[in-house]
This record gives sequence, structure tokens and C-alpha cells, in this order.
Amino acid sequence: MSSFVTEVLARSGKLEKEDLSNKISKMSRKIDDTKEQVCDMINKNYSEFLLNLEASEDFMVQVDEVSKEMESLTNLVETEIQQNVHVAVAEYTTLKQQLERNTSIITMLGHLKEFHNAMEEFKKTLPQKNYVDAANQLEKAKASVESLKVWKATELPLISALSSELTVQRENLLYHLGDEWKRLVIWKLPSLKDPPGVASFLKVELGLSHSEKDSEPEPSAELCSVLQALAIQGNLQHKMELFSRVLLKYMLKPVVLHPSLELSVSEQPQGKGIVLTFQQLKDSHKEHATPSQVYSKVLLVLKTLHSNLLDVAIRDKKLSTILGELIWEELSRCIIHECLLYSIPTNSSQLEKYNTVIKETEEFEKALKEIEFLRSESTDLLKYARNVNCHFASKKCKDVIVAARKLMTSEIHNTVKITPDSKLRLPKLPVPDSLPRAKQEAPSKQAAATIENASQLSAWSLCLPACRISESVQQLMELALSTLGEAVGSSAQCASQLFFTVRNIFQLFYDVVPTYHKESLLKFPQLAAIQHNNCMYLAHHFLTLGHHFRPHFSQPLSQSVVTFVDMVPAFRKLGAQCFLTQLNVQKTELLERLSTAHNFCNLDDADNYTAASKAVRQVIHQLKQLGKVWQDVLPVDIYCKAMGSLLNTAVVEIIAKIVMLEDISSEDGEHLHTLCQMVIEEGPLIFVPLTDEQKNKTYQEEVHLHVKKWSTFKELVIVLRANLQEIVDRWADSKGPLALEFTSNEVKSLIRALFQNTDRRAMAMTKIK
Repeated sequence: MSSFVTEVLARSGKLEKEDLSNKISKMSRKIDDTKEQVCDMINKNYSEFLLNLEASEDFMVQVDEVSKEMESLTNLVETEIQQNVHVAVAEYTTLKQQLERNTSIITMLGHLKEFHNAMEEFKKTLPQKNYVDAANQLEKAKASVESLKVWKATELPLISALSSELTVQRENLLYHLGDEWKRLVIWKLPSLKDPPGVASFLKVELGLSHSEKDSEPEPSAELCSVLQALAIQGNLQHKMELFSRVLLKYMLKPVVLHPSLELSVSEQPQGKGIVLTFQQLKDSHKEHATPSQVYSKVLLVLKTLHSNLLDVAIRDKKLSTILGELIWEELSRCIIHECLLYSIPTNSSQLEKYNTVIKETEEFEKALKEIEFLRSESTDLLKYARNVNCHFASKKCKDVIVAARKLMTSEIHNTVKITPDSKLRLPKLPVPDSLPRAKQEAPSKQAAATIENASQLSAWSLCLPACRISESVQQLMELALSTLGEAVGSSAQCASQLFFTVRNIFQLFYDVVPTYHKESLLKFPQLAAIQHNNCMYLAHHFLTLGHHFRPHFSQPLSQSVVTFVDMVPAFRKLGAQCFLTQLNVQKTELLERLSTAHNFCNLDDADNYTAASKAVRQVIHQLKQLGKVWQDVLPVDIYCKAMGSLLNTAVVEIIAKIVMLEDISSEDGEHLHTLCQMVIEEGPLIFVPLTDEQKNKTYQEEVHLHVKKWSTFKELVIVLRANLQEIVDRWADSKGPLALEFTSNEVKSLIRALFQNTDRRAMAMTKIK
């Protein structure tokens, strides 16, 4: 070969085409022979696994020699073609194409050489645990295979064999790296069969081993080599993802969720590493840990990991930063929802003390940035802690709504007495800024005396009448007052949020109570009366509730419409509808009882009289029982109106049935008179709104004021026993008391039913006009 090259290089002047063609043909045959021998050797080495190191090295040397000769010949041909391009373009084109083919083959053989050298070097470095060099050699081999795939002339079986060998060796390297990782980072986890809880976490251990040469608590060269090799092979991210999930589940989250868990860091035997374990504090019974406790425990874990594992630069990024990017979002969310949320004060007076927590959070994040766990300047954790006013308002509002709903779904029948002199127990409020000016501008006593009205309202004007309300409603109003008290002095946003929460709890009362207690309010008259009072009590205080607090709110809330007056009509209507529904139920029962009286006809029959007497007594008994239920519950005037309305319903029904009778014998008349007299005697006795019977006489004497048809009923009783002349006298030419209660047709109908058809009856009826 050397003589051939020397002959080619020694020639000068113009080359003969035939001579150059002969040289290129010889070179092509030699290249093909070399290619065949190299490919055969590669196949035997990587496909058939027939190892012959000396032969492989000889072939690689032969490839180098052929490559050098080809390079010399290519330069010579290029020079000749350029010098004689104006003479023989066509003649040299074919030679040029053949030369390019030979060059491609030489390039392919070069890639094969690179692959072979890389794999041989890999096999030397891997047993020596030079994992970074081994990983780099695999990357070189991979690049060679990728380059070979570009050349169309490459033999496909050969590429397949090389790719397979590359995959096998890569898995081999990853196996060794994984084995080294398991030796350096050792987890001991509880069994899946263990019940979840604090006891299971006491079995968790994280061991971080040092190499035998290193005793310092810092990442060893061996560990760095493993991590670098994993990064080169692109497997580090997956390894860190698996590690971060276990770290979160079994170490970081438990220290946030369980205050009784305490971390312990101890050295392994012979100083070969450290071990992180949990211990349980016996005296800790807290449900949630404080932020400072959580921060110190989390920092202990991360700093220990940083000094023994994570303080390694992988390309341009620390391993601690990679771990931070994987777990910080979930870790900070856990700290917020399981720790910071419960550290938010429940009282506005404690908000200033919360600055300590904000400072601790800032120091916590500063420490994380020092170990390069965090990179961002502002995080969700610090934003949450700094936005304490908003979170305080949200937490307070949530607690208020929960407490209010609990009160609304509690029993209604537990009551407290409300008197006219009962007042709201307002929280202590600061003096508004406008008060001193108001005092200065206030008129003097003498001037005030001259301008005040001579007639003054009573001291009890606009006061609630004595009644009973649910204890839960009184507590609901106290809850509203304390919440509005919290809003006073708070920031504008916080105050606005708390104010509208109070409005919301009253709106919740309007929607929840009638629905939740619907069946009870229909079934039990006492509960309906109490609900009526509850609504009236709330509506009464809505009139002045906003006025009490508005001057004490900060701007702009103090300048807006802070009122509850708009709720007054709705609550009054709600209470009235509830009680009216119960009254209608009672009226229906009264009418059903009277329907068993057989229309008060043929009372001379013993059975008919017994049925009628029973019906009347049942009506009176029902009214008395209602009186006992509503006594001391309803305000006096409402009680009298309600009982009067029910008694009036019974009286009207009795009057209507008697007036409709066409024939009333003297014996029937006596019976009817007896029954009606029973109502007249016992009816007033139902008017006992007060527990003191002596004070009820006034209300019993004023029955006619509450029972619209009471006078009509009394006139009917008189007519049932009166003679014709007495009836005519009470008519008194349409001017008597009988004419005030009955029409002429009704009186005539009664006369026809009570008296036989005689001249005297005819004469009397002529006077009823």
C-alpha cells in the first residue's frame, strides 16, 4: 500500500484517466475487503459473542491505515480535478462518485471503530466503579450508533446487534447505579398490613451511608459519582421522584400531621453514616402542631439530607434544588392546610401576636434558600402567613356560620323569658371619632328643655312585650353581636367580610329553621308560638343593630349602608305566617269537633244531645289546653287575639247551625240554651295569658273585645229563652241590641223555628222590619 501511495504522490503534471481509475479501483477493493472483515469482526463480537481482542485491535489499526491512504488519495483527486476541470469534467465525474462512496464507507468504519473503543473502555471502567466515565463511554457508543443509522449503506443486522448491545450495557450500568443508591440511601418502611397512625411511623428509618474513606457528614465522592452517572443517563429525575414521594409520605408529612412525633438523628455504627428515625412524645396531646415546631422538624430533615446527600451539583443545578422543585408545592400545601390554618387567631385581639408566626415563616424560607432548596423570592407559604387578616376573617366567618347552623338545628322548646327592660349585651366598643364633636355641638340642658316636646313617649315605647323566645335564638343574637364586635377595629376588608357574614347567618335562619323544623311547627302549637316570638325578637333588634355598630367601623364600611332594617318585613312576615298556619290548623280541629254535634237538631233525643254536649265540651277543652300551652309564651295582646280568634270561630259555627234550624221545640230550646250558656260561662276562662290568675280578670271581662261575635252569641242565648214580646222589645224597631247583631230575616227565621204559627207570632213578625 505504501508503494502505491508513493507512486501516486510522486507523479507530476497531468494524470492519465486510466491510471487514476486503476488506483481508485484498487482502493475500492481494499476498502470493501476491510469493511467485510470489520463487519464480520463486529458481528462476532457483539452478535455471536466470539471474543478475540488481538484480531479486533488489528482490524482497528487496518481501518486507520486505510483511512489515511483514502484521505491522501482524496486530496490528490480533488487537486487534479480542479486543475483540469476545463478539460475533462465528464471523465472525472465517475471517478469522483466512486471516491465519495469509498469515503462514506470509511466514515462508517470510523463510527464502528468509535463504538468498539467506547464499549471496550466501558467494560474497563465499570468494574473499577468509575461510573461517570462508564456513563460517558455509553453516551459515545450511543452517538456512534445514531450516526450509523444515518448511512443507508449500513447493514441493518449489524445496527440491530449494536443497539441490543448498547441497551444491555446501559441496563447493566443502571443496575449497578441502583445497587449503589440502595446501599447509600437505605429506607426502612412499615408493612402495608400495619394500621395507619403514629405507631406505624415509629418504624420508619432513613439511613444515609458514607463511603469507607469518608467519615465527614457530607456527600462522598462515590455518591457524587453515582448521581452524576444517573444524570448522564437521564435516570436521575426518575430516581429523585421516587425518593421524594417516599420522603413526603413517610417523613415530611408525618411531622406536620402528628405533633407527638419527634425526629432523632443518630450515627451509624463505626461512623459510616447517619440514621433519621421517629420518637413519640408521651406528654403531647395537641391536635395540631405550632408553625415553629413544624418548621424546626422539616428543617432538621432537609438540612440533614443536604449535608449527607443533596449538596451535589448536577450540571448547573444542585440536587437539593431538584428535590425542592419536586416536593415544595405539595409540602407547602400540607403545612398551610394542616398547620398554618389552625394557627390563625380566633379573636382579633390576637392578630398582633401572629407577627411572630410571619417572622418564623420568613426565617424558615430563608433557611431553605440557604441550602438551595428554594429559588423563588415569594412563595405561597409566606403569602398565606402574611395575609393573616383575610384568613382570620375567612376562618371567623366559617366558624360563625357553623356555630349558627348548629344553633338553628337545635331544639326550639328550650326558652328564656324576655321582658320590656331586657337589653342587648353589646360588646365594649371604642368611642367613635365623631363623638367629641357631637358633645361640643350638643345644646345646653336649658336650651334642650325649651325645645323638647311637652308630651313624651312612655319609657316602654318601642320595647318588646314580655314573652318567651328560644334560648338558641338568644345565643344566635349574642353570636352576631360578638362577630360585629370583632369587625370593629379590624381592617376594612375583614370588617366587611364579618359584617356580611352576620347578615348571612340571619338569612340562613330565614331559610333553614322553617324547613328543618317544619313538621314540629305544624304539630306542636307551643313551638309555632315560640317561632313567632323568635322572628319578632330578631326583627325588633334589626331596627337598631346596624345603628349600634356603624359609627365604630373603619372606612369605607362606616360610610356605607350598614343596616339590617331591610330584613325586618321578611322576618315579621315569616313569624306571622308560621303562627297563622298553626291557628288555621286549630280552627280546622275546632270545626271538626263541632261537626259531630249533628247540627244541634233534635236535641230532645238523648243521643243527639250527648253528641252535641260532647262536641261543645271538646271545643272548650281544646281552647283551655291551647291556653295552657301559649300562656306566658306569647305576648299578652297576641295571646288574647289568638284565643279570641279561635273562640270566635267556634261561636260563629254554633250561631250558624242554630240559625239554620227550621223547628226548635221548647225542649230543644232549653238544651240549646244550656249548651250555649256553657260556652258563655267557660269561654272567658280561656283568657288567662298570665300565670297570676288575679291579673287575668281584666282580660276575661273584655271577651267582647277579642271575640267579634260574642255579643251576637249572647243575644242568641237570650232569644232561645225569650217570649215574643221580649224579642220584639229587644228589636225595638231596628234600634235595639238584637237588631245590632242579627238581620230581620235571621230574627224572623228564629221566631218561626221557636214559636208556633199563631196570630201573636204573625203580629210580632210584622214588627220585625
